[in-house]
Parts: sequence; structure tokens; C-alpha cells
Amino acid sequence: MSLPSDLTDDAVLGGRLRLLQPRRGHRFGHDAILLAAAVPARAGEQAVELGAGVGAAGLALALRVPGLRVTLADIDPALVSLASANAERNGLAGRVAAVVADATWPPARLAGAGLAPGCARHVLMNPPFNDPAAAQASPDAARARAHMAEKETLAAWLRTAALLLDAQGTVTLIWRADGLGAVLAALAGFGSIAILPVHPRPDAAAIRILVRAAKDSRAPQRLLPGLVLNDADGRPSAAAEAVLRDAVPLALA
Repeated sequence: MSLPSDLTDDAVLGGRLRLLQPRRGHRFGHDAILLAAAVPARAGEQAVELGAGVGAAGLALALRVPGLRVTLADIDPALVSLASANAERNGLAGRVAAVVADATWPPARLAGAGLAPGCARHVLMNPPFNDPAAAQASPDAARARAHMAEKETLAAWLRTAALLLDAQGTVTLIWRADGLGAVLAALAGFGSIAILPVHPRPDAAAIRILVRAAKDSRAPQRLLPGLVLNDADGRPSAAAEAVLRDAVPLALA
């Protein structure tokens, strides 16, 4: 069957995972794979990805952790349909479900979509992190929705994460490095916060942060040595290649 002209078929994790995604609008990239690598999931547990899009992060996580169950949640029914198709075509449909749900919905509506309080051991997310008051939105509605959000959106997503997590649960997110203060402020009620800066080159400031936190924990915060994506000549670093191609997890500990 030929591929529809509005979709592309893209490989990640060295070809281990093949994903359909829209040709235009928001498209997944390294952020999704880094996010998946930072989740400390184990077989038999349940994870929920909020704002999953076509499922890149959640499916990469499910592929890395056999026996893990994953729910992919997104507000866009078209992307949810693609996420479901991606789970099927990668042999993960038995452990991965895709549902239409918005991370800002109230608890009763989330439960109606299959996301009940305490349902997950892990929540992962790549929330939209550009403030529309400070950055120009894309004219493409889907891309704008994926990248632009009001300042209170992050706190709302993290409140939903806290609702969905069980007593032992963790939340993992990726965010702009210059937004660390906003992330820490929104993580009220979480502890054991681990922060991993992500640098494009050894001599460059971090552009992203991976943050993991535990629900109801009182453990102290940790700032970890950074992950460098490329060497000084622009070649991918061995550490980045291990994560992005070989599905090696990131230890935020």
C-alpha cells in the first residue's frame, strides 16, 4: 500500500522503530527519544505519555522496556490515530494504547478517557514550552499547538501527572534549558528532582533539560553532569549515539 502524500515514514533508534507522522506541522525529533531514555520504567509497570503526538517517545520507551504497558494521550484525534497505527506496525499494540485526552482536562474527564487517578507508575511529557507573548506562533495550527502555551500550562500538566501517578510514581519531562526556574516552581509536591542538562556541543550552553521527579518525595534535588550531543567538530558524541541509535537509557541518578 502506498503512503499517503501528507505522511512520511521515518526511522528512529537506528531503524528499530518506524513511525508515520504528518509531513507538515509538528514533527518529532531528538527530544522525544531523549525523553524516553530518561524514564526509569520496568517490565510490568504502566506509563502514560501526555501530549504524545504520533507516539514517538512512548513507543521508544515501550520498545526499550519489554513488558511495560504504555498509554499515549493526545488532544488531536488524527495524531492519536497515527499513534495507534504506529503501535500496530511496530508490534507493540498488545502493550500500547492511544487515547484522545488533553493534559489540562479535569479528573473526571480524564478518567472517562481511561486515565484514572493513580493509574500509572510513570508519566512522561514534552509540553509546549514557548510563551505566545514572547515568541511568534507558527501559522500551522498543529505546530503552534505543539510548541506554544500559556505560562500556566506546565503547572497544569504537572498537576495531571501527579493525579495519574501512584504513590511510587515518577514524572519525566524535557524543557527549554532557560526555563529551569519555571519547571522547579511547577514541581511543587514532587521531590528527588534530578536535572540533566543537554548541550549541543562541549563549548555551548545547554539548550534542553531533562527533569525527573518523584511524587511525594522529600529527597534532595540533584544537578547531573550534562549530556553533550556533538563533539567540537559537529560529529555525534558516543554518549548521544548510544541513546539516539542504540536505545541505551539515561541514568538520572
